[in-house]
Amino acid sequence: MIEVREVTSGYGDTVAVEDVSVTIADGEFVILAGANGSGKTTLVRHFNALLEPDAGTVEVDGQDVIESPVLARTSVGMVFQQPRDQFVAATVGADVAFGPENLGLDRETIEGRVERALDAVGLANREHDRIDALSGGEQARVAIAGALAMEPDHLVLDEPFASLDQPARESVLSHLDGLQESGTGIIVVTHDLRDLLDRADRLLGMCDGRLVVDTEPASAESALAGLDVRVPAC
Repeated sequence: MIEVREVTSGYGDTVAVEDVSVTIADGEFVILAGANGSGKTTLVRHFNALLEPDAGTVEVDGQDVIESPVLARTSVGMVFQQPRDQFVAATVGADVAFGPENLGLDRETIEGRVERALDAVGLANREHDRIDALSGGEQARVAIAGALAMEPDHLVLDEPFASLDQPARESVLSHLDGLQESGTGIIVVTHDLRDLLDRADRLLGMCDGRLVVDTEPASAESALAGLDVRVPAC
């Protein structure tokens, strides 16, 4: 469970997130919607201590993420908008193995995690492929696999479809369906709700750093009116 309590955070004199409180249960598929600059990315980067709040607290499974960052980053996997921003190795296998290696796991356990993660995103036996030779959709799946290899309870994806064509988008969505079925919580940060509303359990909306919507996805059209979010036609 992720528990955010009265979090305020900013950059210099600019407040990016203001007095946000929200709880996200294990296994939930949550959409966090809002226009560019509304504070979505800043908020989720507090979930695993990538950012430290100026005020308030974030807890994962009852532990303060600032005090227990390794626990937070193991429990909450993060996939950034541009997958190449998080790659640390030249090949698929080496990159996916990086997180588990930093947990100090033994080689057999690491190899098992890499194998399962790649299989989950449809990239089995691609360990030796160079990442720079992959398509955009394949790179997105490698980034997801890297997060999955940490075996997180929650997977946060920040605008995961921004640079994908429709076939790649459908492939990633299919893999997210499988992850949720297996019990992984999914949090998708987006300003474009296509293909997502029918999958989600809950819809959150942000505007000017504040959480202003917390509702069922069926209420998206009315709840998000005026927030510059693309709500697909029924």
